[in-house]
Amino acid sequence: MLADTVRSAAFEAALRAVIRPGSTTVADIGAGTGVLGFMAAKLGAKAVHLVERGAVIELAAHLADANRIPGLQFWQAESADIADPPQVDVVVAEILGNLALEENALETLADARRFLKPGGVLIPGRIEQWVAPLISDVHWRELTSWRAAPMGLDFGLAESMSFDNVYVRTVTPAELPAGDCARRWDVIDFAVVPEGRRRGQVEWTLAADCSIHGFALWWRAELVPGVWLSTAPDAPPTHWEQVYAPLQEPLAARRGDAITLDIASETGGGESGIGLVWQVTHSRAGAALGMRRHDIGRGFIG
Repeated sequence: MLADTVRSAAFEAALRAVIRPGSTTVADIGAGTGVLGFMAAKLGAKAVHLVERGAVIELAAHLADANRIPGLQFWQAESADIADPPQVDVVVAEILGNLALEENALETLADARRFLKPGGVLIPGRIEQWVAPLISDVHWRELTSWRAAPMGLDFGLAESMSFDNVYVRTVTPAELPAGDCARRWDVIDFAVVPEGRRRGQVEWTLAADCSIHGFALWWRAELVPGVWLSTAPDAPPTHWEQVYAPLQEPLAARRGDAITLDIASETGGGESGIGLVWQVTHSRAGAALGMRRHDIGRGFIG
């Protein structure tokens, strides 16, 4: 993440926009090695609290000393367990995963409001979740490798389970239908307390014949008004990638066909993780040709 210059530049721009040198106080929740807290201090924050449950916070303290960064306070704790949190002007929390909410971002950012003074700023302020059909078969073929099991062995059950999961993959614009194929299926505004259950429905009317092998998922985060960070296939690359939600059998679609995708996700189970269901309906001339449904819950073995 430290080598991710796109990420670093976006967060620096966001912090620079809201920090008033000598007066602004900041809390960095999920601080890790402390880079965002260090940025805030170097931008002139009056006081910076770095909150991190892991022992890596000790390394952050040593790094602060090595970089001669004063005015930092270190908390080795889960932010939700701090009963009387410091009240600050800005809370920054970079806890986004490849699938935006998989690291309990909703729950952490909702709780982070306890750290904010009235009128304070939460970074990120908004997250959008996006999706597009995937017409390339490259990632789909990877999941059908179970069919090459030796000695005539049948691994069909394993293959079915593999299609009830999502995968972190790099998706290029060339793997998506031409034109404006991206659809926003969810918007989370942290000005209010969001729900852990997220649902959305999007539709496409296809402009050309194609085979749909699943869907590419990504996100855009508005850190502060006007400062965005995106993991879209056509955005500057970051250490995050896109997420592939597969279909076990491709949809053979024709020009003019309608594709409807329903997505539901749920977080908040305590540990980092996410439940995800994606259901696609294929229609032609107003008549439904079929429906496919995949569920991470069916593909997980504990």
